[in-house]
Amino acid sequence: MRKSHPVRRAVLAGAATVSGIVLLLSLKPASDPGSASAAGGAAPPVAAQSPQGGRGAGAGTVTGDAARTQYGPVQVRVTVSGGKITRAEAVQAPKGGQSDQVTADAVPKLNQAAVAAGNADIDAVSGATYTSAGYTQSLQSALDKAAAAAGSAGQESSGSGDAAGGGDAGQGTQVLTGDAAQTQYGPVQVRVTVSGGRITDAEALQAPKGGRSDQVTADAVPKLNQAAVAAGNADIDAVSGATYTSAGYTQSLQSALDRAGG
Repeated sequence: MRKSHPVRRAVLAGAATVSGIVLLLSLKPASDPGSASAAGGAAPPVAAQSPQGGRGAGAGTVTGDAARTQYGPVQVRVTVSGGKITRAEAVQAPKGGQSDQVTADAVPKLNQAAVAAGNADIDAVSGATYTSAGYTQSLQSALDKAAAAAGSAGQESSGSGDAAGGGDAGQGTQVLTGDAAQTQYGPVQVRVTVSGGRITDAEALQAPKGGRSDQVTADAVPKLNQAAVAAGNADIDAVSGATYTSAGYTQSLQSALDRAGG
């Protein structure tokens, strides 16, 4: 009986050893997920640095020409990405006196409207007619530059050689000044920008001034400019109270369009 006791101990010891080995083997894989996650953790940043659509459509920031208004210049800068306006800001706006308050109220609204509309067809802010008109004019200028930059260098350099292709880029951009139209209160002369066969900008280089004409011109010309862009031709209504200025504007506008080929 005493001889069998050591054997039983040996059996029990051996069983304990085997159990310990099994436990160690079962615990070892628990360290693998740690190394796997460490290796896998480096992969997401690589993917994050190269988003699929990040650069395909391109992006750019373009500043429009400064538009002069009765209260000072307005100049707009836009960021365009994927063919959409993603940001708009006024780098110049009327300032000093009452203009500070008008600018502070109007410009943020105009910026939001530009992004929402995606183009320069935005409503004027109440109480900021001149600033709104200048903003729209400079915004359109910036969009024209962005569109020109997006076109290929071949289309831009070939100019009229691409006209048969019929695309907007082929027609290019023209800035044309009409003849000065003489009116009872002074000359009116209009300059237009035509891009892709459309009027994208209109401005009066000359308009009646002095005395009451200053107020009439300040009220009528921005409306006439907007009407010319909206209509796309010289068939625009006269502004109430500015019959002569309106007639001269229309005459000079038609002269400029004739130079553009209609």
